[in-house]
Amino acid sequence: MIQRIRPGAAAFALMVMLCAVWGLQQIAVKIAIAGVSPILQGGLRSVFAAVLLLVWIFWRGLSLRERDGSLRPGLMAGTLFALEFIFIYVGLNYTNASRMVVFLYTAPCFTVLGLHLWVAGERLAWPRLLGVGLAFAGIALAFADGWGHGGHWIGDLCGVLAALFWAATTVLIRATSLARISAAKVLLYQLVTSAALMLPLSALVGEPGVTALTPAVTMAMAYQVVIVAFASFLIWFWLLTRYLASRLTVFTFLTPLFGVGFGVLLLNERLSLTFGLAALLVVCGIILVNAPMRKDL
Repeated sequence: MIQRIRPGAAAFALMVMLCAVWGLQQIAVKIAIAGVSPILQGGLRSVFAAVLLLVWIFWRGLSLRERDGSLRPGLMAGTLFALEFIFIYVGLNYTNASRMVVFLYTAPCFTVLGLHLWVAGERLAWPRLLGVGLAFAGIALAFADGWGHGGHWIGDLCGVLAALFWAATTVLIRATSLARISAAKVLLYQLVTSAALMLPLSALVGEPGVTALTPAVTMAMAYQVVIVAFASFLIWFWLLTRYLASRLTVFTFLTPLFGVGFGVLLLNERLSLTFGLAALLVVCGIILVNAPMRKDL
C-alpha cells in the first residue's frame, strides 16, 4: 500500500495553480462558443485530450490490457462525465461564466451525500453536513438572484445538473473497481466515452458546428484540450498518488473564486451583491465539506 504524505509548499503552490486553471476553464468555453457549437466543442475537447493521453500512456509504458473488471463501470463513468460537460457547455449559452463556475463547484457537497449513502465508512460528520447546508443555501440564493434576468435560470439549472453528474462520477469511481486501477485509465474511459457520445449528439440536435475559427476561439479550444483536460488532470492525479487527498481537496474552494474573478476581469461580467453573498455561502460550504476530519489526519 502506498503511504501518502502531507503536502508541503510545492504541492500547495501546484494546487493553487490548478484551481486557477480550472476557474479559467468556463471562461475559455464561453469564448469558444462564439465559433464552435457547445456540444461539438465538448466532443472535440475529449477527442484531442484522449489522443494526448494515449501518447503519454504509451510513452510511460503503461498497460491498458489488464482484465480488471473496469470496462462496465468505466463506460458508466464516461457517460456521466459526458452528461456533466453537456450541461456545462449548453448552460453557458444561457448564463455567464461566473455563475456557472459557482453552481458547478457545489459538486463536492453532492459528492459527500452520495458517498454517505453508497460507500461504506464515509459517514457524514456534522461539519460536512453544515457545509452541505450552506452550499445549498447559496444555490437557492443564487437562483433567486438570477430568476429575473432572462434565461439565467436555465443556465443556472444546467450548472446544478452538471454538478450532480460530476458528483455521481466521483461516487461511482470510489464505489467500483475504478478505484483500483490507474488514474490514467480512468481518465481515458471518461474522455473516449464522452467523445463517442457528444460528437453524434451534436449532429443529432442540429448544431451548426465550427462557424468561426478565430484566433481567440482557437486559443480557447487549445487551452481546454492541452491545459485543462490533459495536463491539469494528470497533475491532479499525480498529486493524489503522493499526498493525502483530504489536505488537497480543501483547495477546491479557490476555483469558484478564480472563476468569478476571471469572469469579471476578462468578460466584463457584472455581479450583484446577492450573488456575491450566494458565492460566499457556496465557498464556505466547500471548505467545511473538504476540511480534514480527525480520521483523515
